[in-house]
Amino acid sequence: MKNVVLIVAGGSGIRMGTTIPKQFLEINGKPVILHTLEKFISFDPAIEVILVINPDHQSIWDRLTLDFNLSVNFKIASGGETRFNSVKNGLALIKNESLVGIHDAVRPLIKIETIRNIYKEASTYGNAVPAVPVKESVREIKGSGSKIIDRSALQLIQTPQVFLFSILKKAYNTPYLPFFTDDASVVEKSGVEIHLVQGDYYNLKITSPEDIEIARNLLD
Repeated sequence: MKNVVLIVAGGSGIRMGTTIPKQFLEINGKPVILHTLEKFISFDPAIEVILVINPDHQSIWDRLTLDFNLSVNFKIASGGETRFNSVKNGLALIKNESLVGIHDAVRPLIKIETIRNIYKEASTYGNAVPAVPVKESVREIKGSGSKIIDRSALQLIQTPQVFLFSILKKAYNTPYLPFFTDDASVVEKSGVEIHLVQGDYYNLKITSPEDIEIARNLLD
């Protein structure tokens, strides 16, 4: 079955405190988004790549393709008001059944073997969502106080989250709800049981300047 990856790159970089969106910041001489794309192309050179980009950032992407002489024929979808809308716009470009991975552009540290395992699990179970156990103690805020939560019952969810396209198409044919924080939450709402697979603690989502420093030390 054909592999597709939908890279969500619509972030503004507000929390990063930069004028350039975080997915376009350079780490070790290369924009974050290119580090991310290279991982998926290394996993499957024939993979279909769909980039979801804020229309305001299209000129940045166009300049990047020239500066780095990108020859891969990416499909481009417009970012929406929410992540839900952005993903829905990207899914509209897919026509046939396939395994569709949805990945944050700002997770460039994903390992190729992790990608391979997630797609493999999705081909068996219809979906695969990477997760890692919570290491730290966790407390829930209650008014002016807080209470401890059993961390053994918690998992941190990552991307890529991979699904059969038919499952995603059905799930995203619904109005947006505030608790749709990722694709698994949308698919689960449609009645599909989510299949968790082993994630990777190195699969960091870059959201702050500290994350950039970590990624700089870990990326080639």
